[in-house]
Amino acid sequence: MLVIFFLLYSLTHLYLYMKAKYAYRFGMKTGIFIVIFMTIMIFAPVIVRMCEKAGHERFAGITAYTGYTWMAVLFLFFSFSLCIDFCRLCVYVAERIFKTELLPALHVRKCFFVAPLICSLSIVVYGYYEAGQIKTEHVVVKTDKIPKEPGNLKIVQISDVHLGLIIQKRSLEKITAEIRKINPDILVSTGDIVDGQINHLGELIDSLKSINPPYGKFAVLGNHEFYAGIETSLDFMRKAGFEVLRGRSVLVGGIVNIAGVDDTVRMPYDYVKISEKALLSGVSKGLFTILLKHKPIIDPTAIDLFDLQLSGHTHKGQIFPFSFITGLFFPMQNGYFKLSNVSSLYVNRGAGTWGPPIRFLSPPEITIIELVHTSN
Repeated sequence: MLVIFFLLYSLTHLYLYMKAKYAYRFGMKTGIFIVIFMTIMIFAPVIVRMCEKAGHERFAGITAYTGYTWMAVLFLFFSFSLCIDFCRLCVYVAERIFKTELLPALHVRKCFFVAPLICSLSIVVYGYYEAGQIKTEHVVVKTDKIPKEPGNLKIVQISDVHLGLIIQKRSLEKITAEIRKINPDILVSTGDIVDGQINHLGELIDSLKSINPPYGKFAVLGNHEFYAGIETSLDFMRKAGFEVLRGRSVLVGGIVNIAGVDDTVRMPYDYVKISEKALLSGVSKGLFTILLKHKPIIDPTAIDLFDLQLSGHTHKGQIFPFSFITGLFFPMQNGYFKLSNVSSLYVNRGAGTWGPPIRFLSPPEITIIELVHTSN
């Protein structure tokens, strides 16, 4: 996957280089400077991780902001430019057919470079703003599996916070402030609460630990908890007050079952492998059952054994139009989906950002899931 990523990322840089060369006809010296800059940007994610591991967090943070913001600019430029190239192709074919110049402006070389670049930079600036605008989504589930007393259970779901070099104390405090306003009965995290190396995140524990819902806090591991280091991730989450469910279930307050599974990341990561069917078959019968699972993938053998699966991971693409790509891998990438007469799925967009510290048409989310007895 890494080889494929760097290959595609390099080809996208080549596309940008050829566009710039066509627009400005720059010389060899300028070309060499651009190539050096692009090479550094291509390998910026690797440089960030190496600097983190070496303890150079300040330099790693600067490189992360620069490299990942550049990644967003490049992706948006590529998307806009492809659309323009398609339009140019259509006009070119039409001009050949009708033997006339239809749109002279489409023959101005620089506009094909400057226009998508301005659009990309504008969206990136707006995207910084959108990434800080947390939206609260409210899902009401009516069920007779919730006892008449209390008759109502308020659960807050967070996902994909990605605490690390970019998402730090200020961002986390905005998230926790919103949770306190909601005053949930239960708080759940569906993975990726941390991002990379987390040796510098100890000061963030208190912000999460200060939230104490009456029925507790529960979490599962996402892929980034494994990337950050499973032991340190677990230590961080437990000190923050979360009970981490790794292939097990708990009966919460005699009201609701909550089961959780590890994200199934590729080797060499040591995740707890368990059959969801076996796990869910062992929960208390007759009560509402929630399954926490990082990726919005449905195990067909577990359908009807849970009432609601809560997931994240997709970020709804984070930067439109990347949502079209994530949608190919995860068709149910955001929102509420009815899976059967019994089972449903809710996919959270995530409260933080991965990579580029921006969002576009995919604002960060905190979800309120309200379980209400049918008679209420």
